[in-house]
Amino acid sequence: MSQPRYGIWIPVYGNCGAMNHPHEPRDASYTRAKQLIQLAERYGFTTTLIAEHIINPRNQELDQLETWTTAAALAQATKSIEIIAAVKPLLFHPVVLAKMALNIDAISGGRFAINLVSAWFMPELQKSGIPFLPHDERYRYSGEWIEVVKALWSEERVNFQGDYFQITDLCLRPRPIAQPHPRVYLGGESDAAKNLAMQAADVFFLNGRPLEVVRETIADVRKRKRTKPLPLQFAMSAFVIARPTEAEAQAEYEYLLELTKQDDRTELLKGVEPEVVMFKNMAKYPGVGSNGGTAAGLVGSYDTVAARIADFVGVGIDTFMLQFQPFAPEMQRFSQEVMPRVRSLELVA
Repeated sequence: MSQPRYGIWIPVYGNCGAMNHPHEPRDASYTRAKQLIQLAERYGFTTTLIAEHIINPRNQELDQLETWTTAAALAQATKSIEIIAAVKPLLFHPVVLAKMALNIDAISGGRFAINLVSAWFMPELQKSGIPFLPHDERYRYSGEWIEVVKALWSEERVNFQGDYFQITDLCLRPRPIAQPHPRVYLGGESDAAKNLAMQAADVFFLNGRPLEVVRETIADVRKRKRTKPLPLQFAMSAFVIARPTEAEAQAEYEYLLELTKQDDRTELLKGVEPEVVMFKNMAKYPGVGSNGGTAAGLVGSYDTVAARIADFVGVGIDTFMLQFQPFAPEMQRFSQEVMPRVRSLELVA
């Protein structure tokens, strides 16, 4: 088994952990995003994810980084790192999005990918006057949407008649540098999400979960019908707290957990669509960070965290999309202390 890929979540909300950390002022600016991704590239990280929201789901009065303009700028500001931009199909017509993605693909020299998200935060669509479709219909819409996008990336001329989109004799130029087209990531915990991933995605994103849950999820996804020639790959989100000793890591975890309890999540939880499985499961896995955060168990000594990463590689995870706090120093610590330990382990898939 080859070594895993490591990526970072760009802190589009301002912070990835506690919103009010004494050593990490909340900052959702492009300047910060650029600084962090350039550091990540220097530290050996090979991918990054920019989540998408129009308004900050934690509090509409807080700053929120815009995804697609940021992705284009970061493509110019970096040299080697993969840039993944999340996209909610309800916000973009597939023709417009396909053309934007081709341009960022060109700017980046083929380092661009998308993360297809079928939306869960209702207010940003409702406040914009955009109909918020029921859960399973959103996935049907997303399935047709990504079919159109990939056709526009891959075919000379597209003619498409579907339930939601009608495309007539359309050709987009230039063609993609990434072959056969920009990579498609997709996550979700519902059956609709898993089925769509097997039909349309290159990589399935899992939220951070304990090892056995991840093993079972991967097995559940793999048993579904695959309509693409290449096998589906798997990535996982996680919040990392690594220290020289277990006791130090646990103390930092407890400290961050107390800080996060000060965050007001009322607006966030009120805005979640009731059928979203991820939020139904949140109570099972309390902790620090978003998208499962510390539920993956990457909390402990340097050796422990490295060993747990190896365990996840063993069940099929090949990309880790990571969160830290304070972001820059903890990302550097991971690069210097954990990455070399993982490289020294014999990884078995």
